[in-house]
Amino acid sequence: MGNTKSGAISKDILEDLKMNTKYSEEELAVWYQTFLKECPSGLISMEQFEKIYASFFPDTNPKAYAQHVFRSFDTNSDGTLDFKEYIIALHLTSSGRTSQKLEWAFSLYDVDGNGTINKDEILEIVKAIFKMINEDEQKTLPEDENTPEKRADKIWEYFGKKENDKLSEGEFIQGTLENRDILRLIQFEPQKMKGKLQKE
Repeated sequence: MGNTKSGAISKDILEDLKMNTKYSEEELAVWYQTFLKECPSGLISMEQFEKIYASFFPDTNPKAYAQHVFRSFDTNSDGTLDFKEYIIALHLTSSGRTSQKLEWAFSLYDVDGNGTINKDEILEIVKAIFKMINEDEQKTLPEDENTPEKRADKIWEYFGKKENDKLSEGEFIQGTLENRDILRLIQFEPQKMKGKLQKE
């Protein structure tokens, strides 16, 4: 992290973020000040992240999904998000290239972090997504994808996998790029959250 006493971002982190995101030095400096006001320690804990998610989705239960998203962004697995992880997460989910978003989606679905996805992992994330869809919206879903189990089955079938097969990152990205239905089924686009995060 940068020197939190002066509130400045370290040059290394600043250069890395400028190179790997669309944000300017000025934007990053402003966001860093906001980040330090909200998180004086310079770190966001899992609990803080869950509270942020809960504030965006008050009528649903986003805890499980928030935990998976947090895990996928905690690149050094230390149980916290620092400013760099936070900005990269924001960039990937709001404005990253499609391939970057799909790499992130793969890490979200690769629950055990072993480099492949199995059907149980698909089901785990889909269950977490369903907890964020209110009951009225769930009633409007097509019959063949109106439960987590049906949706996970449909995703797995689209990838052409048998029950106990595994899916590599390359297969995941290629299959998703080639089939818009997979993309629709695997994602949860929290529009309210994206808007709020971009204003911060």
